[in-house]
Amino acid sequence: MKNNKWIFILIPAAIVSVLVLSVASKNYTKKDAAVITVPSGFEIKMIANKLGAARHIVVTPQNNIYVRLAEPKNGKGTLFLHQVGDKAEVASGFGDFGGTGIAIKDGYLYASSNTAVYRFKLNEKDEVINPNASETVVSGLVYHRTHGPKAFTLDNDGNIYVNVGAYSNICSEFDPHGTGCPILDSAGGIWEFKADKLNQKQSDGIHFAWGLRNVVGLDWNQQDNRLFVMQHGRDALHDLFPKYYTVHQSALLPAECMYELKQGDNAGWPYLYYDWQTHKKMQGPEYGGDGKKEADSKYIDPVAAYPGHYAPDGLLFYTGNQFPEKYKNGAFIAFHGSWNRAPEPQAGYCVVFQPFKDGKPDGAWEVFADGFAGTAEQKTPNDALHRPVGLAQGPDGSLYVTDDQGGSIYKITYKK
Repeated sequence: MKNNKWIFILIPAAIVSVLVLSVASKNYTKKDAAVITVPSGFEIKMIANKLGAARHIVVTPQNNIYVRLAEPKNGKGTLFLHQVGDKAEVASGFGDFGGTGIAIKDGYLYASSNTAVYRFKLNEKDEVINPNASETVVSGLVYHRTHGPKAFTLDNDGNIYVNVGAYSNICSEFDPHGTGCPILDSAGGIWEFKADKLNQKQSDGIHFAWGLRNVVGLDWNQQDNRLFVMQHGRDALHDLFPKYYTVHQSALLPAECMYELKQGDNAGWPYLYYDWQTHKKMQGPEYGGDGKKEADSKYIDPVAAYPGHYAPDGLLFYTGNQFPEKYKNGAFIAFHGSWNRAPEPQAGYCVVFQPFKDGKPDGAWEVFADGFAGTAEQKTPNDALHRPVGLAQGPDGSLYVTDDQGGSIYKITYKK
């Protein structure tokens, strides 16, 4: 499908190579196998598995790996791995808190739980000096279980941007009369804090952007020095408003959106959703919409949009030199995969590439790595063998992908 703004394509099977993943663990079993497709000239290998629910990841200049676990495994919420050949082996673990976010900046490793962001001092080899000596950057972040991950990224000016997801699908339980969502003052947005200031509370931060239901994938774009985020779109259009939406429409809508944010921007949740097929902001049915009425133009437009319920959990701007030139400064997106596209097949479970030019999305997005689910059709997410979450770039320009279903890490290299 295409129009003047976005073009959606699939990569023909003839131009991709299909590789069976290599095994990097003695605990690996045949049922863990998945055949991953990547573009011709690329190679993908499973370098670790059965780590636990692996979320976001960072690769150090020394080619070591830190990965966050959604829940601690054996009392450790962050794993440190050494790469040896085609394997990554766990060297140590630390931190008794689970979570998603992780990053390295200015001599510190930053890691988040669902309520706080911590940091650990690194030595010259990017190793944590004292894993028992964490510093609290910010605590007391709003958490009511739903949309809990405090994903974050850092800019070049000493600031950290943290997602505080809305603890609701569409705020109707807090706003039954559709007069205004009351939780937007403390959730459903991005908060900015000082990365080098300790013991901050959410109220100490800047409420940087509003109207974002939940953001798990976010990254700082070095080309235009701006924050980009991926929003998880709302659910249950048909279930809640069957007179306006068919089950087919509800399976495909709304879009998963990429936003470029500046301070004060409002993306419009819960008052609107974005239709990726018509490329329009639509008024939410809880707020007077009927599936045809467009939303107020005061809310910002996404810069790119993707099919509904794919669940974007990772965003990475590629700045390396290993991959062909077309990938330079473009965005990779890890889609965790859907749970609610019935009666359509569940979909997502892939990594896509979005070309950029001069700091803006430019042209068609394309499926880059696919087949993580391991089967042609998933009735439920639990049928999937692997579900992509985190993305990282290695010092040599390789791309790393985590999977919280099988607890795996994949490494993608360009060989041609």
